[in-house]
Amino acid sequence: MAGIYIHIPFCKQACHYCDFHFSTNLSGQSEMVDMFRTEIELQRSFLSGEGIDTIYFGGGTPSLLSPTQLRSLLETLYRNHPISLKPEITLEANPDDLSMESLIEFRNAGINRLSIGVQSFQNETLTKLNRAHNAALARESIRNAYRAGFDNISIDLIYAIPWQNDENWKENVRETLQFAPQHISAYSLTVEEKTVFGRWAKQGKFRSVDDDHAATQLQLLVEMLALGGYEQYEVSNFCRPGFISIHNSNYWNDRKYLGIGPSAHSYNGVSRQHNASNNQFYIKSIRDKVIPATVEVLSREDKINEYLLTSLRTSWGVDLSRLRNEHGLDLEVDQEKYLSDLRANGLATIQEKRFILTMKGKLLADRIASDLFVLPE
Repeated sequence: MAGIYIHIPFCKQACHYCDFHFSTNLSGQSEMVDMFRTEIELQRSFLSGEGIDTIYFGGGTPSLLSPTQLRSLLETLYRNHPISLKPEITLEANPDDLSMESLIEFRNAGINRLSIGVQSFQNETLTKLNRAHNAALARESIRNAYRAGFDNISIDLIYAIPWQNDENWKENVRETLQFAPQHISAYSLTVEEKTVFGRWAKQGKFRSVDDDHAATQLQLLVEMLALGGYEQYEVSNFCRPGFISIHNSNYWNDRKYLGIGPSAHSYNGVSRQHNASNNQFYIKSIRDKVIPATVEVLSREDKINEYLLTSLRTSWGVDLSRLRNEHGLDLEVDQEKYLSDLRANGLATIQEKRFILTMKGKLLADRIASDLFVLPE
């Protein structure tokens, strides 16, 4: 089964750390939704009729859409793609958009999974990140989501924040556990060049925490969530039993997906494409019935390296048999010494023909994947 992602490129204000594509000019939102519907029709054949089991509204801030707009997009998807009987339909949402009324309307529109961008329960941090909500709104949005009948709720958190010590971080995690969400995503704060923090860093006004500090806070998170009954199924993602994010897991399992909207990515097993990150250019192109995408046909090496990069971050790891059968790569032979060294240093194990990183190894997942990358012949 495949997935569909729709990128909503609008936000009320710019968070100081975010480098995703968005605009704070909301005047074009209605026109953009119309273009999404047209692109959904134009992209009808991209996945070759494969069934769809996940739909994900990401951004930007998808909760800025009205329930009517969400409903119209879902109706267009159902008309043009073979959607499964019970798809996972996720809406990323900011706490300041989640009144009781809007939550009920989102649920009635078809949303069955919420990803709430809390980031922190501490007002000082929220202000410095330039978030639009405060801690009280964050708490109320979660309570309202439960009252509205949502039973698959994910909470987003950020760690490795320069002014946040380990005790502050533990307080955030403890408060998150009190709400008992089905899923938790936690991301290390990274400083991207084109963000406010990136500009401040160039001016010497902002300094990221070092890797050891970030690793310590991730380790604290893993330990606390394990005691709370959560499984770390990917470096940044944790869930209670039965609540893995199917949509994101499809990415990590090398499943196909279609991306709709400016800056959205798509992958069909043969090629990868990336829509232009410009709202007006996107709208003009779609009006002309042209997908404004850069297309890259994937080589054998591309496919192997992307699979290594994503699967090494997960609890299920790399399927060694799959690499051998689909790509002719015997990792145990070609990288025998490197895999042996990783195992000897407690960074990895091999279980039932799967190469899996330990907790210690997952802290180095991207570096290990890079070391294993296959170079073009």
